[in-house]
Amino acid sequence: MIDLSIVIPLYNEEESLPELFDWIQRVATKNSYSYEVIFVNDGSTDRSWEVISALCHKHPEAKGIKFRRNYGKSPALHSGFERAKGRVVITMDADLQDSPEEIPELYRMITEQGLDLVSGWKQKRFDPLSKTLPTKLFNATARKVSGIKLNDFNCGLKAYRLDVVKNIEVYGDMHRYIPYLAKNAGFKNIGEKVVQHQARKYGVTKFGLSRFVNGYLDLITLWFFSRFGKKPMHFFGLAGSLMFFVGLVSVIILGAYKLYTLFNGIAHPLITNQPYFYLALTSMLLGTQLFLAGFLGELITRNSSERNIYKIEEEI
Repeated sequence: MIDLSIVIPLYNEEESLPELFDWIQRVATKNSYSYEVIFVNDGSTDRSWEVISALCHKHPEAKGIKFRRNYGKSPALHSGFERAKGRVVITMDADLQDSPEEIPELYRMITEQGLDLVSGWKQKRFDPLSKTLPTKLFNATARKVSGIKLNDFNCGLKAYRLDVVKNIEVYGDMHRYIPYLAKNAGFKNIGEKVVQHQARKYGVTKFGLSRFVNGYLDLITLWFFSRFGKKPMHFFGLAGSLMFFVGLVSVIILGAYKLYTLFNGIAHPLITNQPYFYLALTSMLLGTQLFLAGFLGELITRNSSERNIYKIEEEI
């Protein structure tokens, strides 16, 4: 088994790739690591794949995966994780904002401290306030929901034991929550390391402000799946039963009161003329639908599995 697998997802980063690979190579040689660098080209429209191909033909440590189109960072990481063979797997971005000089300490924390996962923390960032402030709010929410005390969930520089990446599935946009996915898979020994954040040297960022909105929606999704993904009836069935019970009791009370007024000769409007009747009826209908949704969810989860869908055009 080799020491390191370095997985680098990328989209239109042709200028930075040779410099990044040379930097990784210097660090690995200095520390006598056996290693592989897996570049995952996520549908780039520039010359990124030509650069990767040249690196792969020149250096046996370099490997390349080319997607047919842009699928996103999560499928790119997943495909890299599937092929990783190193004792320690490290992910980093291709834009030179993550420093390969952090690799030896990340490797040591995994191999010597026995951590399952080490997440980078860009404590000092070279980003505008419009990006750093939403990031702080996002991380605070992620800490609260996940129960993992990390300061920077979205940092691309992370290190993992090989077992971790082989037992989690990074899908959709869940690359932001890999520590949460690892925790849900039973890998709870998660650490953090302050890492250097460098200003972007080439190109422009590929992520807009929409990622923060999507991030919150993904966090809600992940929380729901971690709590009820395997047992949707526990959520929908409970909610549906409560709503149905409330509606049923309300209808019984209305009916009993109507009978009471009839037997005692008290004038009382028709039940169907009262808004409470329709509220109770709606509650019963919604309760039934939620219960059925939970039941159907149970059937689906027993007969399906999560999949990453992406098409690889070429691999070196």
